[in-house]
Amino acid sequence: MRLSILFLGTQMTIGGAQRVLLTQAAWFHAQGYRVVAAFFYDKDNLREDWNAKYPFPVVDLHAREPDSTRGGVAGLLRGLWNLWRLLRRDPFDIIETFTPDSNLLGLPLAFFARVRVRVGSHHGLIENISPVVERLHGMLMNSRMTSALVAVSTRVQQLTLTVERTRPEKVILIPNGVQIPAQETFPSENRQALRDALELDSTSVLVITVGRQTHQKGHAILLEAIPAVLELHPRAVFALVGDGPLHPSLKNQAKKLGIEKSLRFLGTRDDVYALLHAADIFVLPSLSEGLPMALLEAMGMGLPVIATELEGIASVVGNEMHGLLPAPGEVQSLAAALMRLLGDAALRARLAEEGRRLVLTHYTLERMCSDYEALFLRLYQNGRL
Repeated sequence: MRLSILFLGTQMTIGGAQRVLLTQAAWFHAQGYRVVAAFFYDKDNLREDWNAKYPFPVVDLHAREPDSTRGGVAGLLRGLWNLWRLLRRDPFDIIETFTPDSNLLGLPLAFFARVRVRVGSHHGLIENISPVVERLHGMLMNSRMTSALVAVSTRVQQLTLTVERTRPEKVILIPNGVQIPAQETFPSENRQALRDALELDSTSVLVITVGRQTHQKGHAILLEAIPAVLELHPRAVFALVGDGPLHPSLKNQAKKLGIEKSLRFLGTRDDVYALLHAADIFVLPSLSEGLPMALLEAMGMGLPVIATELEGIASVVGNEMHGLLPAPGEVQSLAAALMRLLGDAALRARLAEEGRRLVLTHYTLERMCSDYEALFLRLYQNGRL
């Protein structure tokens, strides 16, 4: 029997949740499932490109028009109506939702549309969420409307159990996984071309971070650490990949610190793997995380990594074994880790090798999707509305 799956996200943009959704959808399509990916709105005008790139339909539910910062009640109702029509027009056996918003909006509609298996996913702390909405999220996860909730790390699993009070039997742990391109995909001349475009010379050491520019990702802590690092390692250059609401304030902060010449604000990019290949060190200064895709991608690409010692990260990355784990939110701790790694080529090589081995052994796309498939089939065989 050829089961049909709807993968539902909130916005079309370049980000970790979107990469998880689309790579999962592509894997299940390749296994012979009928797959549709849908998003409540197309934030960055990506629908046409994604429909050309992927062998399954990518649907915009038009809860907000592209480049618009406001959707309003009318937009939300339009998005819900379009989702309802999609669920009724092309009946699905399974739905997986990828964000708190898509969990809260998509799972109840799927329940009433009689989708047999309804799986939410939880990728970490919900930034700026009200306690009321957080509690509603937990209540929905405990209700019949949700078949199961997938947590992507042990930290996220504990978070939903203690904060949202989700029942333990509803929470399934499936760590994120990534598909690392073959090394031959990135010829050395392409690496050099990217480094030339970033105005790096032969003595430059490129430190890269990838993530949406929000408080949770800790970019401001990284910027505060850079002056001390540059005093000891003046050839270090820091590249920030991503965009977000803090972008203007981060640029102002860089100017006040006098570090603009050693910074590259690269914005949203669709060549993240190529940028990782062009870099020498990866840093993730987050204040809160589940199991970040960007970290797994950097490790899988063979970069030595520095990431803050958060539970979701420390449960995967062994300090001094697969990376360096400074304390979250501590400028001096982050600066010390950066200075140590910049000054020790042998340590960089060892961490890079061990980190890549870890990801390619335990955190692959194949492992992650096989676990989701087993969950979906078990719920489908045992499921009832």
